[in-house]
Amino acid sequence: MSTNAIEPAKAFFSPGHACVQEVLRQFNEAQDSCAVCVFTITDDRITQAIVRAHARGVRVRVISDDAKSHDLGSDIEELHAAGVDCKVDVGQLAHMHHKFALFDGRRLINGSFNWTRSASEQNEENLIVTADPILVAAFSERFEKLWARM
Repeated sequence: MSTNAIEPAKAFFSPGHACVQEVLRQFNEAQDSCAVCVFTITDDRITQAIVRAHARGVRVRVISDDAKSHDLGSDIEELHAAGVDCKVDVGQLAHMHHKFALFDGRRLINGSFNWTRSASEQNEENLIVTADPILVAAFSERFEKLWARM
């Protein structure tokens, strides 16, 4: 087997714990960087995993929607207070509605899965994990453009 082989892509679905457990696993395994671009974060389990990654010295950057960052239960201020670099789309007419994250510049998670308790416990949602270098590069480029713009 080639040492350049990439991990096979995987799909996860909710309701249930599969999606959130995979998000937590990605943060727990991150060694260098996490680039998060999600509509909202209200699930404290995910917030705690982000803060732990940051505390380990992983470079964590979060982009989220400004309107959702003011919602009851939003964890953006908590992340910011913990020292995590956070940006929101202030002044934009439309929502920043992405739901993706990149880990160590090598792994991408993407799908309809919102980073909320209701997404895990009630909603029909999906999450795909891939190490496909073409997809990782495309989402990384998009993240960097958004980060620079906000």
